[in-house]
Amino acid sequence: MLNRIIGGGDRNCIWELRMSVDALGRLCELLKVQGGLSDDCRAVPVPDDYIDPRWKWFKGYLGALDGTYIDVTVPEEDKSRYRTRKGRISTNVLGVCNQDMNFVYVLSGWEGSASDSKVLRDAISRRNNLKIPIGNYYLLDAGYTNCKGFLAPYRQTRYHVQEWAHGRNTPRNFREYFNKKHSSARNIIERCFGLLKKRWAILRSHCFYKIKTQNRIIIACCLLQNFIRLNMDSDPEEDILLENDHVIIGEEHGGNEDDEDEMIDIVEESNEWTAWRDNLAHEMYTEWMHSRID
Repeated sequence: MLNRIIGGGDRNCIWELRMSVDALGRLCELLKVQGGLSDDCRAVPVPDDYIDPRWKWFKGYLGALDGTYIDVTVPEEDKSRYRTRKGRISTNVLGVCNQDMNFVYVLSGWEGSASDSKVLRDAISRRNNLKIPIGNYYLLDAGYTNCKGFLAPYRQTRYHVQEWAHGRNTPRNFREYFNKKHSSARNIIERCFGLLKKRWAILRSHCFYKIKTQNRIIIACCLLQNFIRLNMDSDPEEDILLENDHVIIGEEHGGNEDDEDEMIDIVEESNEWTAWRDNLAHEMYTEWMHSRID
């Protein structure tokens, strides 16, 4: 069967296996030599001289994170724990990606009833934890706490980019302008989830493996997505996603071992971090106002 797929060329191989013949060959060689698939993607902070308008204000930004629900099949007695607020039986998956839309951390296994903040606290406290060096941070949505290492938008303030496409498109204050810029940069994780679910049908359909295996499948799909993006010059699935500018993420959610002492290991609000966000937002807004005058 594999010979038939490969013999059909790139088009057939991408249709059947979601990757080109060349990428498949590299994957087979990797599995043969290493015996497993590893993730070489890293989160690299935005440098001070970065000029891309989407990220230039977020110096020290490592990427974006969010949670998404992926439907799972569990025994009847476990369904109440996996039931989301919308009644679906799902696992709450935390995903973290870098600017290149590659996953750098994924935590799968929490029940659908678990809150995003609870999953995040687990992610930074477990042995194989999400590492955030002091001075760096990830962008996240308003459902999370704005605290050191995690930069959230202002609550009860216009946020999503789509809102600016209807009616008034001029920010009324520094909070709205900050949220607009924040949303534009944070959208990278939504695109990541959208591509993941669009590419792998197994994440959109019922699966009858044990829940432990289902969680491993989710991790494997994320690793394979990274591999495909690193080994294919052109990805039809991603091209279509970007062309339509649409993401499908299901239910929306509202370093080295020696450096552990220099990593953020707590999710807690602080006046210092709140003031830092205010200063950044004011600086953004002031520059934007001056550019309009000029």
